[in-house]
Amino acid sequence: MRKITFTWISILVLVAFAMAPVAMAAKKRLAFGGGPTGGTFQYFANGIAILMSKNIENVEVSSEGTGGSAENLKRLNAGDVDFGIVYSVDLWLGSQGKLPQDTKQYAKVRPMSYLYGAPAQLVVRADSGVTDAMQLVGKKVAVGNAGSGAALSAQRFFEALGIWDKVEPQFLGYSAAASALGDKKIDAFWVLVGFPNASIIEASTTNDIALLNTYETAKAAGFFDNFPAYSEAKIPAGTYKGQDQDVRTFQDSTLWCAREDLDAETVTQALRVVFSPEGLEHMVKSHKAAAEMSIENGISGIPLPLHKGAEVFWTEKGVAIPEAIKAQ
Repeated sequence: MRKITFTWISILVLVAFAMAPVAMAAKKRLAFGGGPTGGTFQYFANGIAILMSKNIENVEVSSEGTGGSAENLKRLNAGDVDFGIVYSVDLWLGSQGKLPQDTKQYAKVRPMSYLYGAPAQLVVRADSGVTDAMQLVGKKVAVGNAGSGAALSAQRFFEALGIWDKVEPQFLGYSAAASALGDKKIDAFWVLVGFPNASIIEASTTNDIALLNTYETAKAAGFFDNFPAYSEAKIPAGTYKGQDQDVRTFQDSTLWCAREDLDAETVTQALRVVFSPEGLEHMVKSHKAAAEMSIENGISGIPLPLHKGAEVFWTEKGVAIPEAIKAQ
């Protein structure tokens, strides 16, 4: 009898060990491409990863530090990550093989939702006499670090105006640009980031500044015909010291994206969790820019067809989806 009991125990132990890998395999592990450590992309990636891991059964999401938008686009396309944050313009250009010095088409990436906007802000000294971007011909303009999203957007803007080769671009980071404007080493500086921006606030403490309206100038030059993924934006009066009127400009949209072949149910569940009242509250605690996240503007700035799982979610929420971005 003792021998039979021992045999059955042995069998049960063996079965348990055999089933253990199956149980472990049931947990879906997903990777989320964020951005540089300490950057806004990484705060958003961390916040979403935590929400999904806590609220979706058998799903664990890890956020990964990356170089940002373009790297996330490429890694999503290759299937190296499951989710990632990508600028709208990079997504649109990449799908057509038109990224700078890169003709590969990154067409296996699908947008899920809008996260926040990064408006172009063109700053001059208030006493400079400059009221329009066309007056910057022959002047030194800081455009951001070389290769950055800000510098690329500035180049696109000034090329559309036909004056990129007539201004003197200075490849300075935002804080360095603010200092240089105060020291009168440059005539203007350009940022592509949410507002209020710390570098512009810094510049306004040492000089009276003005922000130029760029939207109408860009529209008249055909800028949006070439780059339809940029959208109109407004910087409200009072955002910066001495700014007594709204400033009309344009913005790049920061988008939450997924690899095209990620299953639709996972994408739908992810959006349900993050865009719940509790999820949105958590995201604002992760980064204040998440205050822009809402059902109402959930598909703003999206230039390509949605992921199938995202279309299910936004349809559930009663959002009217334009034909051009319906899932394929």
